[in-house]
Amino acid sequence: MSNSLVRFLDSPAEVIAAETILSETSPESVYALVSDPFRHCELDGSGTVQRQISGPERPSVGDRVTQFMRLYGIPYRISLTVTRAEPNRAFAWRMPTGHTWTWEMESIDEGTLVRETFDASPARFLGLPLAGIFRLNGSFARNRRGIATSLARLHRTLG
Repeated sequence: MSNSLVRFLDSPAEVIAAETILSETSPESVYALVSDPFRHCELDGSGTVQRQISGPERPSVGDRVTQFMRLYGIPYRISLTVTRAEPNRAFAWRMPTGHTWTWEMESIDEGTLVRETFDASPARFLGLPLAGIFRLNGSFARNRRGIATSLARLHRTLG
């Protein structure tokens, strides 16, 4: 899925990355939104993030955040660990199996370039890589659609 707002990047098979440009939004505004887990449900293009249950409003590297999620109508809770918290540059978290989600932003002449990345390369279960399973169970296709929708929602929210 791609549209005029979102451009998918060439990346390794275990990674999905896309970017967009917000013409009248600062990196500070983007960071304030994506680094606030209480607001992740506003951006989540997959529809799985429902709300934050516990954790700090402004987490730092190493902090854990628990969120209420729903996939295929099945509710569950998941704890994420913040792996990057670079104000106005990047915010990322690791899921329990090791895959990561990263938001990066930078000021450019046209406005703010924002990139969202799903990286399954570090994901493991019992030491076995999970990227192939993610591909087979449809996670890559869902995440690609979700990233496109999340970046479009970012435009509606901040653009």
